[in-house]
Amino acid sequence: MSENTENKELNVEETVEDNSTIESTGEIVEKCPISASEKKSGVAYGEYGHDTYFSKTCNMERAYSFLLPANYDENKKYPVMYLLHGIFGDENSFPSDSNNKIKEIFGNLSSEGRTREWIVIMPNMFAKDKPEQAPGFSAEGVWPYDNFINDLVNDLMPTVEERYSVLTGRDNTAIAGFSMGGRETLYISVSRPDLFSFACAIAPAPGVVPGKDNFMVHEGTISEEAFVYPKEGDENELKLLIVCAGDHDSVVGKFPLSYHTILEGNGSKHIWFEVPGADHDNTAIKSGIYNFLIQIEECSK
Repeated sequence: MSENTENKELNVEETVEDNSTIESTGEIVEKCPISASEKKSGVAYGEYGHDTYFSKTCNMERAYSFLLPANYDENKKYPVMYLLHGIFGDENSFPSDSNNKIKEIFGNLSSEGRTREWIVIMPNMFAKDKPEQAPGFSAEGVWPYDNFINDLVNDLMPTVEERYSVLTGRDNTAIAGFSMGGRETLYISVSRPDLFSFACAIAPAPGVVPGKDNFMVHEGTISEEAFVYPKEGDENELKLLIVCAGDHDSVVGKFPLSYHTILEGNGSKHIWFEVPGADHDNTAIKSGIYNFLIQIEECSK
């Protein structure tokens, strides 16, 4: 998979979608309805912005994009969602692709009272510590993605809490990601469940546990035995963990299903679903984000 392949998958315009208006029933809706992703008159949508911060982890200035709620008010406090891009992407991957409908989904659901208003932070997940490092299909090429956990916890999250009016604590903090971002969502949430109550991995790439795909051998960030979330009743139990993928994913194939199988075998509670007709594309992204927002509200009742 080349950089162009990943970007092409991110920019696919889907033509098949469920056109119904679906009320929240607590059930997974496998296909994001058009009513949630279309731009509507009379609804105020947030706008994307861009900023930088100094990362002590990487010893360099780094960038991130953000989506503030419409009518953002510094006198209010908002929960925060960290949204992670795919391999070869950066902080501009989500804002530059209007087909993912991120802005519309957040705006529509919050305007209908079906989700809280969220601050969405979209970082550059390639946390290199040397200027010459570049992403690639090798251990060296993917290491900075795994290093992002350190940059996130030690540098980006404190910056966000300082700059924006945020609700702190794990019950007000979510993490989600697509492809390589889905892989890192799983790695970060299983490693630091004390920081996040909600996690969603959309078409997660291989490499959380050891494995091999068409591009490289993955050493794994943890073992299959260690891929376990805190049990029910633990103070760091995740309130929500979603793993999902398109049922025709031609990039990561059945690796998302393999994560579901491992989690199920290890007794870690989670939601697994496949998006019908979706490849490694925006159909999967939209359905993942839509269900994630709805399910956060369901499990927070």
